[in-house]
Amino acid sequence: MTVTKETFVQLEEKYAKVIKLLEEDSKFDPETEPYLSKYSARQILIGMKAQIENLLRGQGLEESCQKKLNAMLGTVYLYLGMISVETGEVSNGKSHLEKCKEIIEKFQMEPDFILIALNMYNQFGIMLSVTEPESSKLYLDIAENLYADFKSKDVNPIDISDLFQLNNKSHDVEIGLKNLEKIHTLTLYYLAQIFGAMQDALKSSVYCHLTLKKQLEMSDYDPIDWALNAATLSQFFMEKNCFKQARHHLAASLFILDEHKKQLDFNKEETEAYNAQLETYNHRSADVARCWLKYGIMLLSKSKERLLNHTDDADTEHCSLSTNFSDLNINFEGNLSKYDLKNLIFSDLNIGSYEQEITDQFILVLPDAKKVFLHSQMWANKAQEYYTLETLASDFIEIVLDQTQLYYNLIFFEDDPENQAKLHKRRIKLLENIIANVNSQYYLQYCRQVWFELARTYADILDIKYDKLRDTKSRPTPHSLAKINHLIDNGITHYTNFINSFKDKVTEVLPEKIPEDVERPFLQAYFHKAALYGRYVSLDKEVQLKNTELSLACYKYVNDYCEKYKKSKELIPMESGICKEMVTLLPVKILKLKNS
Repeated sequence: MTVTKETFVQLEEKYAKVIKLLEEDSKFDPETEPYLSKYSARQILIGMKAQIENLLRGQGLEESCQKKLNAMLGTVYLYLGMISVETGEVSNGKSHLEKCKEIIEKFQMEPDFILIALNMYNQFGIMLSVTEPESSKLYLDIAENLYADFKSKDVNPIDISDLFQLNNKSHDVEIGLKNLEKIHTLTLYYLAQIFGAMQDALKSSVYCHLTLKKQLEMSDYDPIDWALNAATLSQFFMEKNCFKQARHHLAASLFILDEHKKQLDFNKEETEAYNAQLETYNHRSADVARCWLKYGIMLLSKSKERLLNHTDDADTEHCSLSTNFSDLNINFEGNLSKYDLKNLIFSDLNIGSYEQEITDQFILVLPDAKKVFLHSQMWANKAQEYYTLETLASDFIEIVLDQTQLYYNLIFFEDDPENQAKLHKRRIKLLENIIANVNSQYYLQYCRQVWFELARTYADILDIKYDKLRDTKSRPTPHSLAKINHLIDNGITHYTNFINSFKDKVTEVLPEKIPEDVERPFLQAYFHKAALYGRYVSLDKEVQLKNTELSLACYKYVNDYCEKYKKSKELIPMESGICKEMVTLLPVKILKLKNS
């Protein structure tokens, strides 16, 4: 039996209709019928399935014709499975995909079947990703291995669309190869997601990188999305101390954005579409700038941690930390190897000049810390060109909080107390600008952070001034003592603002129980406020008495709270112990002051 030319032409036309419905018409489906085009495509596919199965039941089919029909039938079941999964009919989707697997499995390494097979295993991976991540990974592993095995052979894949042509001997090799790589890119992407779902962040990061790399190799990516994904991935690397890879991905992100901007400028035309693209570019460039700011903060912070953990033994774990991801001890199975870890780079991008702007090594001395600081400040300023206090206040505040953290990390490397105090004052200026310009009720969560940070910063300057007084042999001047008391005033004011923000707006009374997510800083604010009252410098006995009583009241509040809510002691073990001691000692001091 031979299959007529007309039959193949019919199948080709039906397949073309299915693709048009799925890829074009579905975009315009009404909200009331979101799957209208998919359901229409499914009806055509069901008809194709019956037609092909009927042909396969015929006697005397040539082997080549039978194989072609099997490839077609496998494709039909693949699309039926995809549509079922996308429309929420997972059980039907699974049945269709299993039928597809049954038809093509023994041919899956052949050029006619390889793209069907890879798509099918990817679909299994998607379908099972939420309910059965382990099973999902197994199917995606099969897809990855199948791709690698096929690539090792000197053959070209036949594109799925070519299977429905009357004569696929003249198939488009370029399209087949392109779609092979596209499908593999999706496999890598799905593996990245699955490893993330399985809490294996390291492997997920490697597959994210491989996905980005593959997109570059194929020139198949949206530059804005690609840049954001690369910048986001850099955040993971820097959290793992892998600043070499973090910097590389940020540099790549910046390079792609710059190239995109050149293209925008080249095609510049004052149209609505151009303005929308320019707005997106400015927005996402600001986001990448914020990632560069985070890089500087993290590099200084991790360098600080490393130095604080330093001991006489230079070979301790913390002192031998590497900034290179490839030095991490990771057990990779499958197609990944140590080679992949050592080559988490985009070799096709010329980004050396971007990388040279900032180090990827741990910081040891102030001059190097200043370089990181200045580079990060530049990116903070760039981010604030887009995220302004007037237009996007929440983001602006977050950037300012990052800037204050940047100053704080720089202070660690500064040995001169006077310079430390100056840096703290710059932090205060940034923070007080926020308080002066935003509605504290509308931006309450941010204002709480700012009040707490301001109080801590004034306390840090106070420590510096106290140390200076202790080191001074001469008697302190009234002016220097007034400065100390002024710092205490400010610290108490900001802690009080923080505490009062939890009061009921009508009754102006604090709740009996503070919400758990803010319980620790709330109790710490009371504790530090108590300590500040005890640091006032005054020769007036009445003033001393008043401050001691206020200090006792704060210590007592924390102590009583911890006694009432036992679990809260675990949040502030050191502070609760001190409070318990102070509520015993301070009444004695108060009595002495009253009797003196």
